[in-house]
Amino acid sequence: MTPLLEIVAGSKSYAGVRAIQDIDFTLHPGEVHALLGENGAGKSTLCKVISGAVRLDAGRLTMGGKPREYTHPSQALRDGVAMVYQETSLVPTMTVAQNLRLGDEALLSRFRSLNIEGRQLLRSMNFPVQVTSLVSALGSAQKQMVEIARAIRRHAKVVIFDEPTATLTPEETEQLFGAIGQLTRSGAGVIFVSHAIEQSLRIADRVTILRDGRRQLTTKAADIGRDEVIRLMVGRSVEYARRPPKPGLVRGPKVLSVENLTMGTVVRNMTFSAFAGEIVGIAGLVGSGRTEACLVVTGALKRNRVNGGRVLLDGRPVRYRVPRQAVRDGIVYVTEDRKVNGFFETMSIAENIAIGEAAAGRRLALLRGSRRVKAVAARFIQRFQIRTITPNARVVELSGGNQQKVVLAKSLTGDPRVVIFDEPTRGVDVGSIEEIHQLIRQIADQGVAVVLISSYLPEIFSLSDRILVARGGRIVAEFAPDSATEESVMFAAVH
Repeated sequence: MTPLLEIVAGSKSYAGVRAIQDIDFTLHPGEVHALLGENGAGKSTLCKVISGAVRLDAGRLTMGGKPREYTHPSQALRDGVAMVYQETSLVPTMTVAQNLRLGDEALLSRFRSLNIEGRQLLRSMNFPVQVTSLVSALGSAQKQMVEIARAIRRHAKVVIFDEPTATLTPEETEQLFGAIGQLTRSGAGVIFVSHAIEQSLRIADRVTILRDGRRQLTTKAADIGRDEVIRLMVGRSVEYARRPPKPGLVRGPKVLSVENLTMGTVVRNMTFSAFAGEIVGIAGLVGSGRTEACLVVTGALKRNRVNGGRVLLDGRPVRYRVPRQAVRDGIVYVTEDRKVNGFFETMSIAENIAIGEAAAGRRLALLRGSRRVKAVAARFIQRFQIRTITPNARVVELSGGNQQKVVLAKSLTGDPRVVIFDEPTRGVDVGSIEEIHQLIRQIADQGVAVVLISSYLPEIFSLSDRILVARGGRIVAEFAPDSATEESVMFAAVH
């Protein structure tokens, strides 16, 4: 059988640094081929080569047995290559229906026809998205659904999914897997790039593992287990060990208290607290109100003016108009969407960290000299182990794991009293996850109250001193980490 896609001895360098080297990769019709590796292993570069965003320095790319040398993504798109990026590429000021036809518009289009076509497409995949909604009004999971539907609509021969399940609930993930099944049954090939190793092994027919830009192994998914995949990815074993109870732990004073917080119908009488030196984990499904409640605490969203509840910092009621007031009081929120809200992608690492320090201080950034900016950046690059050639590198050029570390460094330049981590390891490889977990533990051990929002239960169990469960805009259960099970937490989150 002629492969849909084949790369032979593919190599690509950036500024003299090899991103991929001598990579061999094939994709067959009707196959799901998982591409696994740490951030910076070369997965994104390989996908960009296939989708026409970058050109190989050496090696050969063929599509359907025909040599190809793409200079623009539109050429790959005409050959039937569709890319669903980890960070959505939708136009926020356009409707869902318009985005579904983006790049494939007729000369004259009627909104009614666009809406009917889009509604039929989304219903065929059981995606609960209104075609008349503006993309800017959608949540992360719904935006991902629109990206997936757009790729499927184009009847692509090769579909590349880059972290497609990162923001999806278990039910939505099952819907996605059903859509991928429809693609492969029609003869299309799917490249599945994900840090969710269990999901990759479950859905894939074959897996290719990369490390440091080189291919380590290509094998059938049924012939390899999670532990072996991790060992090949990072060169060592990585375990999600539960946070051991601290002997003789005396809980510090209550730093943050949230009482009956209410915001519309999203957050309804939510109550929780965080103590100094403690990590309190909040589990729950997407839409349970966890993120919105914490954004209210930091002043990014406004609670109801009447019967909206109270937020107390060290026993003092606070109500912030803008997040900078919260940052100056020592309340830091580390966003779940790093590209949109976490950093300035066209600025350098040093400039992003300097902006974070300026926001936490009382001086304007313009008053800080370049020498101080470089010194602060060097200190935090070393502390957070950000892998970069130079502090002047633009953040957009970094891998996902290193981008997340820049977000952490930028957010934690001050002296925080409370740190809220919202999905801190979303889209991050297992090696970087371990490093970020160590940083979170260090922050708590320094006496900071830590609130951890995560949809990944092994992460909740690994870090939390207390586990709360959110459902329908309120906290519905509390567990001690040594007695909690995945079944009991999920039961509370769903029922």
